[in-house]
This record gives sequence, structure tokens and C-alpha cells, in this order.
Amino acid sequence: MSAAPSSPGGVVRGRVRERRGLPRPRGGSRKSNTAPRPFRGSSRTPWLYLAPALVVLGGLLVYPVYQLGLISFLEYTQAQVSGGEPTTFQGFGNYAELFGDAEFWRVLLATVVFAGACVVSTLAVGCALAVLLTRVRALPRLALMLAGLGAWATPAVTGSTVWLLLFDPDFGPVNRMLGLGDHSWTYGRYSAFLLVLLEVVWCSFPFVMVTVYAGIRAVPSEVLEAAALDGASQWRIWRSVLAPMLRPILVVVTIQSVIWDFKVFTQIYVMTGGGGIAGQNMVLNVYAYQKAFASSQYSLGSAIGVVMLLILLAVTLVYLRLLRRQGEEL
Repeated sequence: MSAAPSSPGGVVRGRVRERRGLPRPRGGSRKSNTAPRPFRGSSRTPWLYLAPALVVLGGLLVYPVYQLGLISFLEYTQAQVSGGEPTTFQGFGNYAELFGDAEFWRVLLATVVFAGACVVSTLAVGCALAVLLTRVRALPRLALMLAGLGAWATPAVTGSTVWLLLFDPDFGPVNRMLGLGDHSWTYGRYSAFLLVLLEVVWCSFPFVMVTVYAGIRAVPSEVLEAAALDGASQWRIWRSVLAPMLRPILVVVTIQSVIWDFKVFTQIYVMTGGGGIAGQNMVLNVYAYQKAFASSQYSLGSAIGVVMLLILLAVTLVYLRLLRRQGEEL
């Protein structure tokens, strides 16, 4: 008895499987319902790798944050520090006093505006220099990167002192070059904020520059050449080609700049002498320091610290959410 001829569909499926390097199913044209399962490691493996870092961070952060939150609910002044009077539980009384103070809201608004100006300026300078790095030769590129990394590695106290000397009304070279005489930059509120902003941008733009430059170098050159052949200007190439492709990197540097600039302390404290004349250049970090250590109101200072912690925690959660979404898109 001769074997029954195979159906055309079975022959085609067999040839397709042979071309793809897949084995033929056994038992004629019978299909196999079992598919290979991907290997999955234990769900505890990532936590084992993160355990040493979590232990260190827990030891450095958990207890101080606990003490910060605890003191914010107590009456804790110099008398309690010295042990003369017992501490009493205030509940949310310190927060009510803080939120009822008009100066707190003024300082919070000034902090948000100042941090926003620093972030925008840092991103503008860093992105512009990152594009410039792709246009210059190797030697100028190396010199610019070394200069930027040198500014980034300079301690905040040292950098602030140098900028004060540069803008000194009596001996600073900036006033002589601009013909401003003995103009004091730290006397006026807005000029003092501008001086601090310049120093913050100077020590922050290298991170943005190096990160964005690395992202630009990863963009295929064919894409940029095609945009240039279509007649696109440099600004149009950046806005329509590079910026969308560098969106994940720009999101990262933006969120990190927000966190850094929102909690600026050293530059303001050193360059304005603790917050400027009559506290006109106060930001939240300096405001908390003045309340806690200058006025011995440790409870109010701790409450300000908790408010800052919650704000930065919200920004960090947004940052992690964006990173997770970008990872899913990639």
C-alpha cells in the first residue's frame, strides 16, 4: 500500500521551519503545543546584589531621618538640648507654626524660582557646550573637557570664595573690566542671586555637558547628515532631531539638576554672608540652618528639613517613574 501524499500546507510549513532552523515536529503533521520557556532567575537575586548598598544607605540615612522627624514633633530648644527642661510632644504644632509664617512661604517661593533659574541656565549652557564639543578638533575639545571637569571637581566653598574675589568691589577684576567701580554685587537682592546663580551654573554645567555629549556621540551620523542635506539649520537639527533622540538623557540630567539646585546651601551661605542683608537671599536650606542653629529653634528647623525631604522625595519618585517608563519603551 502506497503512503498518502502529504498536504501542500504541511510541506510549506516544513520548509519554513527548516529555513528558520527549527526542528520538524514528530508524528507527521501533528503540531506541538509545548514551547520553550525562557529562563527566569530568582526574584531575590537583584536584592542580593543591592543588599550591601542598602545596608550602607540605611545606616547613613534611616536613623538621621528618624531623628529629624522625631524632633519636628517635639518642643526642642536650647533648654532641652542643655537638659534643663524636659521635652514635650507638640504634634503638628511646629508644622502649623511653620505654615502660618509668611516668611516661610516667601523663602519657599524664592527657592523654587532660584532653583528653576539654575536648572534652565545649567541645561542651556551644558547642552550648548556639548554641541560645541562635537564641532571642534581634538585638542580644543580636550581642553574644554578638562576645564569643565576642573570646575565640577572644585569644592563648593573654594568655588564660592573665588567668585567673591572675582566680583569684589575693591580688588575684583570683573568690576574693572565692566567699568562698574566699587559696585557691590552682594548688596542688592537680585544681583546677589545672579552672582550665586553664575557660580552654581559654573560648577554644575560639566555634568550636563559630558552626559549630553556622550548621548550625541551615540546618535548615528547618517541621521545628522540626512538632516543637513535636507537644509536644516543647526538649531533645527537640535530641536527636531537631537532633542527627541536625547530625551531620556535630558530627563535624567533635568531631574538631577532640580534635586541639586533645590537644596543649595554652601554657595548662598558663603557668598551672601548667611542669607543676605535682612535675609533677602534666603533659601530653604539656609532658612532651616538659621532657625535651628542661629535661633536655637531646633524643632522648626527639623520641620523645614522634613518639608524639603518630602518635596525632594516627590521629585525622586517622578524621576524613577520616568526612568521605568523609558526602560519599558526601550
